Amino acid sequence: MDERRIKTLAEMLIAAEMSRKPIAPLTESDRGITVDEAYRIQLRIMEVKKSGGQVVVGKKIGITSRAMQVMLGVSEPDYGHILNGMVIPEGEMIRTADLIQPRIEGEIAFILNEDLQSPGVTLTDVIRCSEGVIPALEIIDSRIMDWKIKLPDTVADNASSARIVLGGKITPILGLDLRTVGMVLEKNGEIAATAAGAAVLGNPAQAVAWLANKLAAYKIHLAKGEVILSGSLTAAVPVGAGDFIRADFGPLGDVKIKFL
Repeated sequence: MDERRIKTLAEMLIAAEMSRKPIAPLTESDRGITVDEAYRIQLRIMEVKKSGGQVVVGKKIGITSRAMQVMLGVSEPDYGHILNGMVIPEGEMIRTADLIQPRIEGEIAFILNEDLQSPGVTLTDVIRCSEGVIPALEIIDSRIMDWKIKLPDTVADNASSARIVLGGKITPILGLDLRTVGMVLEKNGEIAATAAGAAVLGNPAQAVAWLANKLAAYKIHLAKGEVILSGSLTAAVPVGAGDFIRADFGPLGDVKIKFL
């Protein structure tokens, strides 16, 4: 795929986000699109947004559960970028009118106090280089019509990311077994999903190590101060105006958000 087509597809996804009018899957219009080309589209979108004043403040990991990998026919996760304009303070509300077809996920986020640069980043390196972990909600949204996505579709679309909400408590990792940290996701006071940290590649820190090593191919590294969303513990839950979401991570605290 030449650079002109990369630019065109990136502009189509940006326009869909701005107008809140989804487009047909890229895998239908460009049937031979590869995952590498999809990442090039994603990076092109990031360059456009950064030129408009936005700043990359972190990364997100997706498709970390085995069930999702089987559904999409892949053997590894994907990733996207978190921009400052995507971060919503916990006390504010999210306008569903600004989104297309939102869903929400509960995740364990890592706050880095050192750079993580491949090759050979390990789970132990992630623990050593993290200030701690924090409860997070990721609002995913697809600029692809009716969520009819294959892997290149979601990769090009910044891994279907839209907004993130961070809790108010950072917990040091040392002495904490993230595999056994439980989460209860509530929607309007009722339990919508439950899981433990082990649902994310066996350990959320392992997902962050995977990302640090994956980024080497694109000459990107995980930087000190960045927030890294390690992946959803459960299937995403659809949300709409009026919904109140709370994710309780036990010893890590909770995080909540209201939708307008």
